[in-house]
Amino acid sequence: MAVYDLEEQEQLAEIKAWWKQHGNLVTGLVVAGSLAVVGWQGWNWYQNKQAAQASAVFAVVQKAAAENDPQRLKAATGELLENFSRSAYAPLGALIAAKASFESGDLKTAKLQLTWVAEHGKDELQDLARLRLAAVLLDEKAYDEALKQVEAKPGQAYVARYAETKGDILLAQGKKAEAKAAFQAALAALDANSKSGQNSLQNAQANGPYRQALAEKADALGDGK
Repeated sequence: MAVYDLEEQEQLAEIKAWWKQHGNLVTGLVVAGSLAVVGWQGWNWYQNKQAAQASAVFAVVQKAAAENDPQRLKAATGELLENFSRSAYAPLGALIAAKASFESGDLKTAKLQLTWVAEHGKDELQDLARLRLAAVLLDEKAYDEALKQVEAKPGQAYVARYAETKGDILLAQGKKAEAKAAFQAALAALDANSKSGQNSLQNAQANGPYRQALAEKADALGDGK
């Protein structure tokens, strides 16, 4: 029994010595782990709250656009971009507001909203914003600025549209040969897109009228001189 007590005492002494040496580190790790869990839960709560608030503001944007209320639309869009710029609702709301602003003749506001999406949006939303911004700039005869928007490389779904818009801008500048080349590039991109994927026949049929319009634009320029 005495031997057992001695071994027990030796083990206890070793534990005390180890804890004295490493106790602060262990305590720190436990505290850090606890804080990480609490922090993660808090971040998730914050993210969910932000998403809910952004969704509510986005709903106001949609309603204001539908009811043709420019003042409310501008205010709600401003709140969405300022307070919830990282949410998925921000670029969507800006595009909706830009469309309404353009249709009401407020090109200045439309350009600001489209520029925001072109700079902060992602993927197809960014591609669409650049395309629409180029169209607005084309209407204003700001040709060089319009060309900058369609010089960016878009996703496959927008390649033809970008090339067509580039052709429209070049044609407005009187550069017929370059415009014809752009329209032909749009046709090539459209054909390539129609042949890709499992639903190539449906794609070709759906793109039929658009392809015809592109072909007419290119043919109307003759030899491009």
